[in-house]
Amino acid sequence: MTVTATSVGESDQLEPRNAPGARTWARRLVPAAAAALSGLLLYVSFPPRTLWWLALPAFAVFGWVLRGRSWKAGLGFGYLFGLGFLLPLLVWTGVEVGPGPWLALVVIEAIFVALVGAGVTAVSKLPGWPVWAAAVWIAGEAARARVPFDGFPWGKIAFGQADGVFLPLAAVGGTPVLGFAVVLCGFGLYEVVRLAVQTRRTGTVRRAAAAVGLLCVAVPVVGAVAARPLVSDKAEDGSVTVAAIQGNVPRAGLDFNSQRRAVLDYHARETERLAAEVKAGKVARPDFVLWPENSSDIDPFANPDARAVIDKAAKAIGVPISVGGVVERDGKLYNEQILWDPAKGPIDTYDKRQIQPFGEYLPLRSFIGAINKNWTAMVRQDFSRGTEPGVFTMDGAKVGLVTCYEAAFDWTVRSEVTDGAQMISVPSNNATFDRSEMTYQQLAMSRVRAVEHSRTVTVPVTSGVSAMIMPDGKITQKTGMFVADSLVQKVPLRSSQTPATRLGVLPEIALVLVAAGGVGWAVGTGLRGRRAGDV
Repeated sequence: MTVTATSVGESDQLEPRNAPGARTWARRLVPAAAAALSGLLLYVSFPPRTLWWLALPAFAVFGWVLRGRSWKAGLGFGYLFGLGFLLPLLVWTGVEVGPGPWLALVVIEAIFVALVGAGVTAVSKLPGWPVWAAAVWIAGEAARARVPFDGFPWGKIAFGQADGVFLPLAAVGGTPVLGFAVVLCGFGLYEVVRLAVQTRRTGTVRRAAAAVGLLCVAVPVVGAVAARPLVSDKAEDGSVTVAAIQGNVPRAGLDFNSQRRAVLDYHARETERLAAEVKAGKVARPDFVLWPENSSDIDPFANPDARAVIDKAAKAIGVPISVGGVVERDGKLYNEQILWDPAKGPIDTYDKRQIQPFGEYLPLRSFIGAINKNWTAMVRQDFSRGTEPGVFTMDGAKVGLVTCYEAAFDWTVRSEVTDGAQMISVPSNNATFDRSEMTYQQLAMSRVRAVEHSRTVTVPVTSGVSAMIMPDGKITQKTGMFVADSLVQKVPLRSSQTPATRLGVLPEIALVLVAAGGVGWAVGTGLRGRRAGDV
């Protein structure tokens, strides 16, 4: 048989190029797909589903994708994980305004997850890497909750754990400690599996590493069990009977604002219907009534007809009402809660402090207006921020007000409790998001806040889902969506402070420092290794 030089050359070129090329593409595509799918798995762990435990395999797979890789690969895989998680989680932001704002928000927020991915790859070479990696994740959440435009904490890992075994840890150190425990357990789970596979292959047991992996899984679970005594729904300062009114809106979407008088009338009508049931002895008389955000978008201080409608409803029920209004004062617009007494009228107010960018104010107005004039048309005038905590004294009970978007921010909820709130109300307006998952995600936040500060939390919403949440995070009553309804319940008042309330931001600062220390150690070790190799 004669073999030509050409055939030999072709054989030498084709074999080595094709096989390694396929393997190279597989090495790139498999982890990339795994990163995106594990992000999607994390999304599935969030409400309205009760699959909280899926967060653990999600982070286990994410750990497998990142461990031992370069920081550049970590950036890319982290970004894919962020897209897999945030694209479906935040789809509700585009329900009424189209996909542009939704996609822009996700593209920006996923950058933070990409940076976390780079940080995790750096610390993954350190001893006890799951601890450092989990702290890096929380550092990413801390940054995302603060920038840009005062941050967007939606999608914190803690907010997916309202039904989970780790929930009591919210009372220990708030959302940072709860989130850290979940992520640590997920990364620890991967480490245990990795070491088990390695042991099976080599027959060598790395006892120290195995012990660390097992502890990373066991300590969060044991800690959650140990924290159970911090969770209680017992009354410390007596009880009150609360009514939450859901008046509904004429129709879903942004144009509900054009139906402002109808929305006010709906909430007044539902309150008067409740008053009739109380008078008939069908329902217990509430000590006070809570209306949702935007229940009176007609300023009752400037419009006598709106004032008359609220006055009539307050007199019918005969107890104070917290009314969600839009108020103009000294040329400034405020999203305001108004304490309305049946005899004296408005006697106290709370102005929302954490206002929503692109919803209640428009950052970079001139720049955005040049790109899309629809945005400037929808947000014609920016809302102004309140400066003081809002705690209403209603029939002797101190009720802390956390208006809608504020529930996502640790500091806004805590400030009401440290200012003396014995229970919390989260008046919200979800009508602009139709029947999306947004209302369930927000409801889960309120459940976590209830445990975090050991307070009853009521959630009166214009169009649903309104709910009563006990201090142990359990929902005892809730409404449907886009129905007029009212919830009346006797709830406990509490004044003791959990460790999370007392510690405030300190656990988050500690975890950020741990993350910075881990990244610094990893970078320093890498630099020393390269210098030694150059010698």
